[in-house]
Amino acid sequence: MLTSRDDRRELETEMRKAGRLPPGQSATLKFPVLHYGSVPSFAPQAWTFRIWGEVEQPKSWTWTEFQELPRTKVTLDLHCVTRWSKFDTLWEGVALKSIVNAGFIDLKPSARYVMQHCENGFTVNIPIEVALADNFLLAIQFDEAPIEPGHGYLRGLEFMASDRLGFWEQAGYHNEADVWKEQRTV
Repeated sequence: MLTSRDDRRELETEMRKAGRLPPGQSATLKFPVLHYGSVPSFAPQAWTFRIWGEVEQPKSWTWTEFQELPRTKVTLDLHCVTRWSKFDTLWEGVALKSIVNAGFIDLKPSARYVMQHCENGFTVNIPIEVALADNFLLAIQFDEAPIEPGHGYLRGLEFMASDRLGFWEQAGYHNEADVWKEQRTV
């Protein structure tokens, strides 16, 4: 387990040599919480997950129902536009692609973008291709443990015909935010 400043620097050097550290990024051993406002508590009995917008029929699941959807695990590098990268992160959750392919959701041909809706009005916009990629999960676990409230609890996906800016993009962050191209702010 890497824990010291020297471990972090060694990891950063290794990842840079392997081509896994984008320009301008620093490796982190922690999992930073970048949250706006208070962190809401998680109440499974009151939690629901909705899908609406450019879909043939809106859909909603309770926490118990959501837990029964098919799950998958992915390991990936996590890069934040605020200049940190965390490597080999292990996630478990529901792959949006799998529930679309299984017929749980029927997208309209006009669906081109997805707005992720979270607590307190926080939103994230992405192209449909990103949302339907193999590594896009509606994550419920990180590193074999439930996700902590500071890191999430997505509440819904709105499928859209045209793009709208998400929370951070409205605050001046780049709409594409490709860290490999150093797209950080507008």
